Amino acid sequence: MNPPLSNPSANQITFPHGSDYPLGRKSRVALVAWMLFLLSGFSLARSLKPDPRGFGTHQRLGLPACSFRMMFTIPCPSCGMTTSFAHFTRGQFRESAGANFAGLLLAIVCAIQIPWCVASAWRGRLWKVSQPNVVAMWLLISFCVISAALWIFRLIAA
Repeated sequence: MNPPLSNPSANQITFPHGSDYPLGRKSRVALVAWMLFLLSGFSLARSLKPDPRGFGTHQRLGLPACSFRMMFTIPCPSCGMTTSFAHFTRGQFRESAGANFAGLLLAIVCAIQIPWCVASAWRGRLWKVSQPNVVAMWLLISFCVISAALWIFRLIAA
């Protein structure tokens, strides 16, 4: 593997094989492990029957009811997330969005990551990603802002 080349004028690092971030063996194994984790999460969601209320599907796993909802009598930002994933794995995208639209968006992002992880691990380079920390930061910030905005919208609409 060739080391990154320093570009003093731009104060950035460039990679000799294009813009993809190179991966070592441990990083490739981590990508495969992440892909397997995502697949197991989708498998678990598929095994759960979505709660017809649009929330509470997580209780089928033996988890308690939402404490936030019980204490404040309003849904929490993640209410309906498990139900949304359960609908997503069945191809019921309208129902998934109805349970929690942020859950549908998160499920789509997770589903996209599965082939991306395979391609990146296979190639030994992060596919189409030159700055993984920046991409991860923007994904996290975007998801948090969208989730908060949708939660506020759900509270106002209720």
